[in-house]
Amino acid sequence: MFLRRGQRRERQATIERLYGAIVTQARLPIFYTVLAVPDTVEGRFELIILHIHLLFRRLAREPEASRAISQEVFDLFFEDMDASLRELGIGDLAVPRKMRAMGEAFYGRAGAYEAALAEPGDTALAAALHRNVYAGGGAEAVARRLAGYVRNADRALAGQDAATIAGGAPVFPPP
Repeated sequence: MFLRRGQRRERQATIERLYGAIVTQARLPIFYTVLAVPDTVEGRFELIILHIHLLFRRLAREPEASRAISQEVFDLFFEDMDASLRELGIGDLAVPRKMRAMGEAFYGRAGAYEAALAEPGDTALAAALHRNVYAGGGAEAVARRLAGYVRNADRALAGQDAATIAGGAPVFPPP
């Protein structure tokens, strides 16, 4: 599909707003204080993956035009991760290896979260969050609290108009 220059800029701005909403939510201090997510590069990466998955899960229920936005958000996410690695001083030769590992992590977590969200109750979801977000450390009770937030966010996104979300304005609930 060929878009005119103005349409491309508008589309890119929408994708940036969507990704910005995800990053803003993932950076809320409550995740790192009350929910004890490690306030590290890895902890922030895990929360961004989690929120991207929730967005993709919602858009997957829509027609192709809305689902196509997921790919653009995914691309922007990895552009951001590439830039972040370089800012952290990772050398040019190591960046592709790190990016490949991040891609594998993304798909692994997305599969784990999707399977866990399909299960009734929060046991499987809390276990997946404990294993990934908390790297198996910390209290399992906080993973259960994070699982409650994830279920709530999934329901909140499901109740929102797809056009509003695809327009760059998803609303995540407070953690």
